Amino acid sequence: MSSPSQPLPISVYVVSGAEVHRLGAALESVRGWTAETVVVLQQDVADGTEELAVAHGARVVREPWKGFIAQKASALAKTSAEWTLNLDADEVVGPELRDEIARAITMADPGVGAFSCPRCTRFLGRWIRHGDWYPDRVVRLARRGRARWGGEDPHALLQVDGRVARLRSDLLHYSNESIDRQVAKIGPYSTAFVQTARAAGRRATWIDLLVRPRWRFLRGYVFKGGFLDGLPGYYIAWTNAFTVATRYAKLRAVDNGLETLPGQAPRTPR
Repeated sequence: MSSPSQPLPISVYVVSGAEVHRLGAALESVRGWTAETVVVLQQDVADGTEELAVAHGARVVREPWKGFIAQKASALAKTSAEWTLNLDADEVVGPELRDEIARAITMADPGVGAFSCPRCTRFLGRWIRHGDWYPDRVVRLARRGRARWGGEDPHALLQVDGRVARLRSDLLHYSNESIDRQVAKIGPYSTAFVQTARAAGRRATWIDLLVRPRWRFLRGYVFKGGFLDGLPGYYIAWTNAFTVATRYAKLRAVDNGLETLPGQAPRTPR
């Protein structure tokens, strides 16, 4: 199927920081077949992202950073079409997903509040189709008024009123340009995990530290077929295991006063 002759009743919205190196591909992938594109850009970005977004037909709104959930909720509120589609700056809607979306919103019954789709990540020159990174289903396409943003920062999730139907085609994800970029995420994401765990009264035990990382490697590499993705699959499985170990070690260290979180007063070690 070629691109629809008339734009579909879909508002695309993107939350962006300094993303001039990759936002263009995301915006180009929805240009011409959706009704509008809204980019909520961080207030202090000055790398040319705004000019790039405007050149790709987007409406840009500058806002201070409020966290992923609040920022995405703000972007959603600025849309107007019957359907809304959220994209990250490193995601691309390929022709197959575009065509499936066009069919899906035309045929959707009233009980469907949103659609999920599998997300396929490009890493170390390869599309990752096994292990813990795939299918990585995400809910991004929703009827107006039937979904709102929730979850725990930085993991924003659409909470849907109604049934979530499933699309088959992949949302293409260019998240990790290098090993260094992947490693750089471990620190801030583990801190967010610790903050959430402590707010829930959760503590880390030695069982968590000994068992969880090993299980994460076995689950991703062996039981979910990560070995089929070659070197990237091997590295992803070990990275996920190390990430789990970092999360629980940091939680235990904070509990014991050996490390502090941002904004937390130092504690006397036990």
